[in-house]
Amino acid sequence: AECVARAPGGPVHVLLTDREAEHIPGCNMAFRKASLEAIGGFDPQFRTAGDDVDVCWRLQQRGWTLGFSPAAMVWHHRRNSVRAYWKQQVGYGRAEAMLERKWPEKYNGSGHIHWAGRIYGNGLTRALGWRRARIYHGVWGVAAYQSLYQPAPSLLASLSQTPEWHLMIAILAGLAALSIHWSPLKLVVLLLLGAMLPPIAHACLSAFRASFPPARGAAGLMRRPLTGALHLLQPLARLRGRLEEGLTPWRRRGALRPAPLWPVTTSVWSERWQALEERLRSIEATLRAQGACVLRGNEHDRWDLEMRGGFFGAARLLMTVEEHGSRRQLVRLRSWPVVPLRGPVLALGFSLAALAAACDRAWPAAAVLGLGALLPALRTLQQCTASMATITEAPRRPPAGGA
Repeated sequence: AECVARAPGGPVHVLLTDREAEHIPGCNMAFRKASLEAIGGFDPQFRTAGDDVDVCWRLQQRGWTLGFSPAAMVWHHRRNSVRAYWKQQVGYGRAEAMLERKWPEKYNGSGHIHWAGRIYGNGLTRALGWRRARIYHGVWGVAAYQSLYQPAPSLLASLSQTPEWHLMIAILAGLAALSIHWSPLKLVVLLLLGAMLPPIAHACLSAFRASFPPARGAAGLMRRPLTGALHLLQPLARLRGRLEEGLTPWRRRGALRPAPLWPVTTSVWSERWQALEERLRSIEATLRAQGACVLRGNEHDRWDLEMRGGFFGAARLLMTVEEHGSRRQLVRLRSWPVVPLRGPVLALGFSLAALAAACDRAWPAAAVLGLGALLPALRTLQQCTASMATITEAPRRPPAGGA
């Protein structure tokens, strides 16, 4: 239990300020009864985990805030075996996938929650680097409140801690095994070793910096190696839960119907006046009712709404309104597909490798590499088509606010 308490994946709080939280773990939360009744209580679909995250987000959706008190605490018993810890983390992975279906706007394109605040708690995997934490103490140490400040970890520093990193390691291992048929793929072995090094280094560093109460004997000696092993095990358990529940890089949103894969400009005549922002809210509500992942453009974006079709493709919508008097309007819409670079880059890389293997008559390697080029290309096509079909039909559907 001591090692599990110092492993990642435990209950942690996410703070926006010293007194306001973005998330409070379910084992240490308290809400006013009237507030819980106003949002309909806990969602019964979250039976293993995720119920606390869902409640926090629904309360914040109402415009309310979550207060944080460092003195408020409960004794929370950790799992007392590796098997129980594995089962818990698999359940957390499934809960992440369930939350992604209900709150797609809270997730990025890779399927990970985008927290606005900072995460605090025991068991967090230490980021690689040389920066030390800094305590703000004011001039001559006379500041009234001393608090800990540290820079947020960069994308590269946290990338190797994601479940998908281990999925990439498995893909690299499969490609390295193909070097039996085509010797140039032996270079992938170096990439495989390079991909395995950061998680191992993270785990070793976190286990080395973990603090334990004094203990003697073999149990005391095994605590740090076991803690490091749990740091390696946790992303694998989360990955299994996410894959089982459908949260995969190749997932697709929206029905697959024929749709143009080029910019489309349309117009809708309306005899009923409606503000531009109300029309966009209506389209957004229509898309959300279909289970689409809809994002709003900010003040610097050149689009109003984006429907995310998945990891490899999306579609965007731009709207304007022409006033024709007597409360009549001509609504002009422009939609276009969005193709992230990851899809074409993967397809091009595998295609070149497959072509080189075919020139060397290494047919097994060429077939596998060709399949690797075909899959991202097909997924890009499917996700862009589904996104374009959904976002172009939404303005013509029965209005969720009038049209």
